[in-house]
Amino acid sequence: MMSTPTTRRKIVPAAENGDISDKQDQALIFAAICNGDDLGPFVRKAFAAGKPDTLLQHLKHFTRSKESEIEDVCRDHYQEFITAVDDLRSLLSGVESLKLSLSTSNSKLQNVAVPLLTSLDGYIEARNKCSNIAIAIDSLSTCVQLMELCSRANFHLSQNSFYMALKCLDSIESKFVDKTPSSALKRMLEKQIPTIRAHIERKVSKEFGDWLVAIRTVSRNLGQLAIGQASAARQREEEMRVKQRQAEEGVSFRDGVYTLEEEDDEIDRILDGSNGANGNLGFDLIPLYRAYHIHQTLGFEDRFKKYYFENRKLQLTSDFQVSTMTPFLESHQTFFAQIAGFFIVEDRVLRTGGGLISRTEVESLWDTAVSKMCSVLEDQFSRMNTANHLLLIKDYVSLLGVTMRRYGYPIDALLDVLSKHKDKYHELLLSDCLKKITEVLAADKFEQMYMKKEYEYSMNVLSFQLQTSNIIPAFPYVAPFSFTVPDCCRIVRSFIEDSVSFMSYGGQLEFYDVVKKYLDRLLTEVLDGALLKVINGSVSGVTQAMQMAANMSVFERACDFFFRHAAQLSGIPSRIGERGRRQFPLIKARNAAEETLSGLLKQKVDGFLTLMENINWMIDDPPQGGNEYANEVIIYLETLASTARQILPAPVLNRVLQDVLSHISHTIINALLAESVKRFNINAIMGLDVDIQQLETFAENQASLVPVADAPHLKSALIESRQMINLLLSNHPESFLNPVIREKSYNSLDYRKVVSISEKLREQSDSLFGSFGNRGAKPNPKKKSLDTLIRRLRDVN
Repeated sequence: MMSTPTTRRKIVPAAENGDISDKQDQALIFAAICNGDDLGPFVRKAFAAGKPDTLLQHLKHFTRSKESEIEDVCRDHYQEFITAVDDLRSLLSGVESLKLSLSTSNSKLQNVAVPLLTSLDGYIEARNKCSNIAIAIDSLSTCVQLMELCSRANFHLSQNSFYMALKCLDSIESKFVDKTPSSALKRMLEKQIPTIRAHIERKVSKEFGDWLVAIRTVSRNLGQLAIGQASAARQREEEMRVKQRQAEEGVSFRDGVYTLEEEDDEIDRILDGSNGANGNLGFDLIPLYRAYHIHQTLGFEDRFKKYYFENRKLQLTSDFQVSTMTPFLESHQTFFAQIAGFFIVEDRVLRTGGGLISRTEVESLWDTAVSKMCSVLEDQFSRMNTANHLLLIKDYVSLLGVTMRRYGYPIDALLDVLSKHKDKYHELLLSDCLKKITEVLAADKFEQMYMKKEYEYSMNVLSFQLQTSNIIPAFPYVAPFSFTVPDCCRIVRSFIEDSVSFMSYGGQLEFYDVVKKYLDRLLTEVLDGALLKVINGSVSGVTQAMQMAANMSVFERACDFFFRHAAQLSGIPSRIGERGRRQFPLIKARNAAEETLSGLLKQKVDGFLTLMENINWMIDDPPQGGNEYANEVIIYLETLASTARQILPAPVLNRVLQDVLSHISHTIINALLAESVKRFNINAIMGLDVDIQQLETFAENQASLVPVADAPHLKSALIESRQMINLLLSNHPESFLNPVIREKSYNSLDYRKVVSISEKLREQSDSLFGSFGNRGAKPNPKKKSLDTLIRRLRDVN
């Protein structure tokens, strides 16, 4: 190893004449270089100060200061460097020998590996061919499966099996589109699959559209059928009620449930389509459910739900249109049946549609329908002026309510509308009845009704319970009433049935009070008023008045039947209806009829009583057999009683005769009070006593024809005249002043009349010039008593 002499570079010392600032700058530059800082600021500062040379000097000075340090480091590591060079030279010789050994080994390896590589190339080529064949087979298999799916999809499309076609498309899209080896086939699939789906959507949408059109007619027929079944059920219920009234016992609850279950089964068979039950109606939800299922498969479920709801809502709105060309009375059944069928279908869709429509949506549609139906009913009812029209619509609406309630729809609002118009209905019904009753009364000839057959008797008497005996009379039969009675009874019975029909099935369980209220009005205002008008305006003869009085007595029995009939139809016991009835509702007409008959009889009797003007009030001897007027009156009364007894009930005849006898009694008293009668004697009074006795005998003969309780009253009608005659014939007339005797024997007499009549009583000796022959005779005690009575009564007056 050679050694070279080391020479050391001399370091030139820095000038000692630099100023202090240059030294500071130099120190800062040295520090920045040692720390590896940026020298940019120093360079900019030097150039800015115009002293780049100074900066250059500082850098050169730093370089010279570091050269000595470098020399020291090199001197310290020189020996190690020489040693490393020697090691490298020895390593070089080993590398040469290794290179020769590797070359020999490579030659041997090449000789051995060449045949193997040739075989390997052949294997690789064969494996590549095999792989390509496998890929081709897989591609062909994929294409075959794809073609099979495409063929199946086409077949399902041709058979309108859209769901299966869509499932095939889904399989093609999920399993084969991305794996299809043919780019052309792939492009074809990507283009055709959406097209086929759009085609399927159009097809099912068209089917759904056709279903929407067809379901309107089906809904109307279905609604009519359902309401018809409700009507049939109501008819059966009415028949059961008739049997209930006949047997006076109710139908068991189990029977009612059985009937309803029968209806449910029948309508359910129609909706389910079992046994071809819906064949005639054409009710079929398959197109709807298929469209819904296809849209579910296409991923458009929510869109189809919305589309279905909006279209059905539009259909319902269209169903609300009331035709202005056709009267509502003729179109109301179609109107309500269409709505009923709509919601029967929606109830079916709700329960079997798998969420196609929600209960909230159905309730919303029903609320809209109820609101519209209420509005239509309010409008139509306000225009109606015929009770029968209003009843027909009410009955159909109530059947609609029963039908809809069966499917769980609330109908309270509809029932409220019906209840709201019950007053108007009854006012119209009362008006109709007034017209009918007026026509019946105007046609009445006031003749007894003649019945030839038993069915006529049953129709005109038994059906209104007008008979007084349960024994069927012999035919031909002459009824005590005219044809007005059964005709008016039929009108009243029809009113009751119509009233009950309107109030029934209206949500109000107990409506007898309402029916009774309007029945009272019909009887007291309409029938009573019409009868009163006829009595006051059309009755002019005794026969007519007697027939009208007889009719009123029969009407009294008929009124009992009316209230019982109303109670039975209203579903309450008859005894409650009888207990709730007030006095006879036709009492004004009855009193007017009896007063009219009495008035006419009084007029007739007054014609006979005018014969009292022929009475000799100062007769010498009492008349034998009474006065002429009394005989005429009694003959007339007996003839009248004999005739009236055939048609007038005994109490009515008793009241009429009592009034007539009372009138005769007053007429006798008035005759004694008349100014034309200046005086009378005891013989005339005795003649009047005979007259009154004959009248009393007539009254007693009528006692066997009237109830025992009413018999004394007929004779009591003559009480005033009897007491007056008794007083005038009494030997002690002043006993009238005794309160006890007066209360017992003369309680009907007015003391003023007693004074006036007593003053006219004169004895035969009191006649003109009679006092001259009686001078010195003993005074008459009766005359003295009578004078005392007159004087005392005058003092009281």
